[in-house]
Amino acid sequence: MNGMDWDLIDWDVVRRLREGFLSGEAGHKDYWQNLSDLQTYDQTFAQRIAWKWEFVLKDLSRLPWSPPEGLMLDWGCGTGIAARTFAKHWPQATAQKLALLDRSAMAVEFAVAAARRELPNAEVSTGMPDEPPATLLVSHVLSELRDSQLSALLALASRATAVIWIEPGTHEISRRLIAIREQLRGQLGVVAPCTHQAVCGMLAGGNERHWCHHFVPAPAYIHTDGNWRKFGILAGIDLRALPLSYLVLDRRPVPVLPEGTRRVIGHPRVYKAYAQLFGCDATGVHDYRLMKRHDAEAFHDLKKERSDTLQTWQAEGAEVMKVLSRPEP
Repeated sequence: MNGMDWDLIDWDVVRRLREGFLSGEAGHKDYWQNLSDLQTYDQTFAQRIAWKWEFVLKDLSRLPWSPPEGLMLDWGCGTGIAARTFAKHWPQATAQKLALLDRSAMAVEFAVAAARRELPNAEVSTGMPDEPPATLLVSHVLSELRDSQLSALLALASRATAVIWIEPGTHEISRRLIAIREQLRGQLGVVAPCTHQAVCGMLAGGNERHWCHHFVPAPAYIHTDGNWRKFGILAGIDLRALPLSYLVLDRRPVPVLPEGTRRVIGHPRVYKAYAQLFGCDATGVHDYRLMKRHDAEAFHDLKKERSDTLQTWQAEGAEVMKVLSRPEP
């Protein structure tokens, strides 16, 4: 959020919330004590979540994919940042029904007020709706859920038309999200980040140390903003790194991608004369090499960290001869 009012931020709350997240208390009790907690969280920690949602939603628009008509449920909504970011990306969603669900009544109250202020055309309700959601939004919940809660969430996801699920890009959480993919892919089609409907290649023998994750570029302005730097120090966060894992499912026909399309996992490793890429498609996840002399422009994009995670290649075995897709400006 550029131009935010930093006078509204309670820096003691930033410290306390970070301590609670690190201690693992988040899954056992309500960590919101008052309105200041929610207001501070929404303008700091939640903004980083919004950047992740913007990254994923831009990826979906490019596929192309668009949300189904009907009820949108933000499950475990917190301050409602996922629903607000989603509705701003697809303005037509603001004319639909929005349900906000969270174990914290205080968080729901905050999320409802924010949604009604920013999404005036949305019909906002709270609690578990009677009808299955057309779009189910899930964000940063896996580290907090008991097995029984996760089972109930998966049952709900299996009845939704579309599911967009975003989590931190850690090895443990990514592996749990992969297990969820495998459990649901027989009932829903896999839209992203996968380029295929087969078993996840990360589950093949020898890939145990790998995980499906990507890196979201933070807005450029935060690197010249002293308040964001202060937040990074107090929260113990590297503002340059924003790893995420995500999963998008849909019971409607999924977009068909061009032949040779692969998803690049993690950070490409760029050397003087070549770049090493970890690419995923229906054949599994494999290491590929792009020589600078084969495609100097694509190599330069990789070096400058401005290439897409979704790429279409002309490849010969493990050698990428040409990157056929170009990143958007």
